[in-house]
Amino acid sequence: MTEMGMDGEIHKPGRRGRRWLRWLLPLPLLFAAATLLQVVVLRFVDPPLSAMMIGRYVEAWGEGDWGFRVHQQWRDLDRIAPSLPISMVAAEDQQFPFHHGFDLKAIETAQRHNAQGGRLRGASTISQQVAKNVFLWQGRSWLRKALEAWYTLLIELVWPKQRILEVYANVAEFGDGIYGAQAAARQFWNKDASRLTPGESALLAAVLPSPRRYDARRPGPYVQRRAAWIQRQARQLGGPAYLQQGR
Repeated sequence: MTEMGMDGEIHKPGRRGRRWLRWLLPLPLLFAAATLLQVVVLRFVDPPLSAMMIGRYVEAWGEGDWGFRVHQQWRDLDRIAPSLPISMVAAEDQQFPFHHGFDLKAIETAQRHNAQGGRLRGASTISQQVAKNVFLWQGRSWLRKALEAWYTLLIELVWPKQRILEVYANVAEFGDGIYGAQAAARQFWNKDASRLTPGESALLAAVLPSPRRYDARRPGPYVQRRAAWIQRQARQLGGPAYLQQGR
């Protein structure tokens, strides 16, 4: 069966649909190639901005704060005090050297805890945090979660663990508009990130869940207790040498 088009030509039904299908089929491959290229490039190139920083600019400008500025200065991992990476791992992702992007045991524990009600507990790894902070917008939609998982897989495939820690230490938000270890060390204690003490590193790691709510420079009782716990955990893990384990 055929039908006459407005141009007088005879078109077979389904031809237009097949044409659209030919255009749509390559899209997943193009997406995979483009995102893989992003991750490969950032394996070697330090990102000047992250998606989280851009989102913070948009948020501030939307509130009419045109003078808002992000504070961030990149520092390679060997120019950051060794106490900071182990403090972040002790605080957020103690299986970091061993997992491949997802801590399944932590996810199961968080699900059981959340099912009992009360305050929700997350189970994001440092790799997932890097994927979200560097590449994605903030939010809880299923689409963002799916993209976070995809980028996490790519990051773990392409980047060594030390690179993941290096990027995280430079893009994590430690205060409103204060991103990365160097900016935090300068803003809070007027020193270089290489001179952070274990106590200061633990304070920075302690505010990571809510850096706009908690203050590493003037810590309240909760941050002080959490920082003390982080220091104990870092020592029990074996200190910075712990991060040399795994793959």
